Amino acid sequence: MNAGDLEGGPAGRPVDHDWDAYTVADRDGTRRIELAVDGITCAACLTDIERGLRRLPGVVRARVNVGNRRTSVVFSPDKVTPDAVLERMAAIGYPAQPFDPALRRDNRSAEARELLKCMGVAGFGAMNVMLMSVSVWSGNVTDITPETRDFFHFMSALIAIPTVAYAARPFFRSALAALRRRSLNMDVPISIGVCLAMGLSIFNTLTHALEAYFDSALMLLFFLLLGRFLDENMRRRTAVEAETLATLRADSALKRGADGDLVRVPLSAVRPGDIVVVRPGERVPVDGEVLSGRSDVDRSLVTGETLPAPVAPGDVVHAGTLNGAGLLTVVVTAAVEGTLMAEIERLIGEAQSAKSGALRLADRAARAYAPVVHSSAFLTAAGWLMAGAGWHTALINAIAVLIITCPCALALAVPAVQVTAAGRFFRNGILLNAGDAIERLARIDTVVFDKTGTLTSPEPILANRTAVSDDLLDLAGRLARSSRHPLAEALARASGATGAIDGAREVTGEGVMADVAGRTLRLGSLSFCGIGSDVADPVRAAHPDASLIAFSDGERSAVFAFAQRLKTDAPEVIAELRAKGCRIMILSGDREAAVAVVADRLGVSEWQAEVDPAGKIARLDALKAEGRRVLMVGDGLNDAPSLAAAHVSLSPVSAAHLAQAASDAVFLGDRLKPVVIALDVSRAAYRLMKQNLWTAVVYNLIAVPIAVLGYVTPLIAAAAMSGSSLIVTLNALRLRRVAAPPAERPAAAVAAAREELAREQAEEQV
Repeated sequence: MNAGDLEGGPAGRPVDHDWDAYTVADRDGTRRIELAVDGITCAACLTDIERGLRRLPGVVRARVNVGNRRTSVVFSPDKVTPDAVLERMAAIGYPAQPFDPALRRDNRSAEARELLKCMGVAGFGAMNVMLMSVSVWSGNVTDITPETRDFFHFMSALIAIPTVAYAARPFFRSALAALRRRSLNMDVPISIGVCLAMGLSIFNTLTHALEAYFDSALMLLFFLLLGRFLDENMRRRTAVEAETLATLRADSALKRGADGDLVRVPLSAVRPGDIVVVRPGERVPVDGEVLSGRSDVDRSLVTGETLPAPVAPGDVVHAGTLNGAGLLTVVVTAAVEGTLMAEIERLIGEAQSAKSGALRLADRAARAYAPVVHSSAFLTAAGWLMAGAGWHTALINAIAVLIITCPCALALAVPAVQVTAAGRFFRNGILLNAGDAIERLARIDTVVFDKTGTLTSPEPILANRTAVSDDLLDLAGRLARSSRHPLAEALARASGATGAIDGAREVTGEGVMADVAGRTLRLGSLSFCGIGSDVADPVRAAHPDASLIAFSDGERSAVFAFAQRLKTDAPEVIAELRAKGCRIMILSGDREAAVAVVADRLGVSEWQAEVDPAGKIARLDALKAEGRRVLMVGDGLNDAPSLAAAHVSLSPVSAAHLAQAASDAVFLGDRLKPVVIALDVSRAAYRLMKQNLWTAVVYNLIAVPIAVLGYVTPLIAAAAMSGSSLIVTLNALRLRRVAAPPAERPAAAVAAAREELAREQAEEQV
């Protein structure tokens, strides 16, 4: 394959690409381009990319954002072209696609921005009103003149009224929407409590009464807005991932026109029957049938199959799969609608819609709590009026009931635990995508694992290293450096070979070969290297879960078996989950032999192989019908629908972007221990949530009768309300003792962790 094939197509024609649409001009004459990069997983990737790009003449700056997997490159257009930048990215091992600037938007959603503004206003107003309250009550009450007290109350009202009008809008809108639906949520009693506290404070200010409660209303607003903002922040975290995925999954295609020219067009311009060209290393943009060309296609992102599949004319390819070293010409059967990728996204949408119907714990409590509170206040006023009291006394006692039962404790019962639990998750390398994931995770009784990339490390390892001589392994590794096949790359890493063999050429769909000192070296399929079943069968029998490639050097030959390695703590994690009463299953799209070996090593008796996305959802639905609450742990694109369909889901940070977007939480690192930690923290958090809710109920059972009988003034009611909020907050902080991360464990454990980290860093340097 020549350079023209790689750059423009079979005939070497150039591909039209409007780079002005993908770049932005800076004032100093340079241009900036953003690239969506597949394969960024850690800080080491950042160093490789930035250093590799800066060595390219004409590149002024290169900055990598590991969080959203994008690279921003500033370059001089008169010295280097975007094509050269993309070629350099591919050469250093990080294929990239230009990110359309039109897709960029503020990562912070409109709702999150509004909540942040409201929280800032509420906090500012609360601080100023509290300063005035302290000024009023810091000395002897009898020493404060009525004029001074009225002045401070009046100034507090001037601050509090516009503050509440602005900062309480999210609660007011939600409460009105719930009332229009003839239902109740937590925002209804919150809105009523805030309005009545403000109304009584304004009334007392106008009538020169002793107490006003502006500070209580504002502090309540501030803390509730804080919890609401954190919840929204969790939900919007997947927005960046979704944007980047849209670029990485190929939103354009190289379409062959009637005159044979290749033109890059958006997928919306591709129709069934069109012919597109897929170059080596690119993701297939459409579903279609191979018209010409041979290659190996990596389907792991879509199906979970670890072994690259050879494709030839007549074979079917799917959007989202990764083309290997061959050039493919594909006749389109589906481009945007009807592709396997579109079907996966449809399944995700349906699963998420079904899961979103569940009510949160706080809302369930509000449904029962709000009617009782409102009825108590109304009956209190009615009772005092019937007893002959004046309307002012009846109103004061009714408002005291509402204030003392104001859902501060109830409203903070769940958010206080959620905030503490989210911090506990974060310190253990777990990032929440859903605010109610904690509640769902705490109630699971079944854990379903994907295999590839979840129970096993994503990179294959050489399983029969001792069966191959060092010189043969080194020679094969040097030849492997001339191939982009995943197994060849794994062989090059395993051999530690430092240089490639000159003159190596790739035979599409077969392997790579080179002539050295009058003999021919071959690396690739068994047939390509002339390896018969008598040599291959013993290796296949010894490693039934492995993928085989062969190497021949004249009369010498070798068969290399590459298998996926179990994650180091996988057996321990499976054992711990069993001890916690969880049923364990494996659902994988990989081959039966590969799944069977992993299941046997882990002692998992329930497993299924070669399961497609719809099949995984069907199995989860069957478990749900049995009354099971399932935690799904997976990382592939084929796992995304089942991650969305499960009762709750986790995915590793190395997962496909769509899998991360569909999961309820993402965990960092290459270990499975966070799955156990997430379960421990969630169960403890759920217990504390219920304790807080019962605390609020018991508090009301004691406080309400006293307030109804008129023994509580609004000022005492406000103090009691604040005390109940403090109790639930302190109870939530008990969660900090659960699953303490290494930095908070005894000194011996910290020292051991540091020694392990030092060993890992030393191994990386070697």
